[in-house]
Amino acid sequence: MWIITLFKGQRIQMFEYDTKKEAMFNFSKISGCKVLTQVIYYNDPVINYK
Repeated sequence: MWIITLFKGQRIQMFEYDTKKEAMFNFSKISGCKVLTQVIYYNDPVINYK
């Protein structure tokens, strides 16, 4: 999961995306102070515990 957090004045908005490609596309279109974050859960199959 990918989250874009947008800080605009006194407001904070968050947008959630399933893929990095989708998040990066929208990240480039949003203006303002923004942060792109990847959320990884401890039971996410992407993580290799070996």
